[in-house]
Amino acid sequence: MRNEKKLLVGEIGKHLDKSNYVFFTDFRGVTVSDVSNLRQKLRSEQGEFHVVKKSLLQKATEERSLPMPAGGFEGQIALVVGGKNPAGIAKLLKEFHKNSKEEKLAMRGGLLGGKLLSLQDISTLAELPGMDVLRAKFLALLGTPATKLVRTMNAVPQGILNVLQAKARL
Repeated sequence: MRNEKKLLVGEIGKHLDKSNYVFFTDFRGVTVSDVSNLRQKLRSEQGEFHVVKKSLLQKATEERSLPMPAGGFEGQIALVVGGKNPAGIAKLLKEFHKNSKEEKLAMRGGLLGGKLLSLQDISTLAELPGMDVLRAKFLALLGTPATKLVRTMNAVPQGILNVLQAKARL
């Protein structure tokens, strides 16, 4: 392999190492303004968008022992990496694809934690609520037993007080 290709494989490998997930998208028919718009949206989630050559991507994934789809990929491929919120990135990509008139950047697959993701898996991941919502639900769940305990403990004195007030009114 030529030195230039080794450098490019190393660069793709650095992108693959940035996060525990990678999403593969179709790059056909995408304009420069589309890419600029997508990159701007991805920055909010610390995501990055990179167009790569399939053969170099294959070499980089082989070096890292990452699984790839059985038949490889058809067409032009781009990868999205970075950030700590794969659900947020998947949601952005799904919205971008849905909102584009020609349905550009169709999802081709992905990796999460070293495991291959199907299109259905990515769609499910995109439908998950954001991390802030999940944290709020978790905190509410933690507080629920304590709230119920306090209400239960308060019910006995409250009941006695209600009986005494009713007796006093007579």
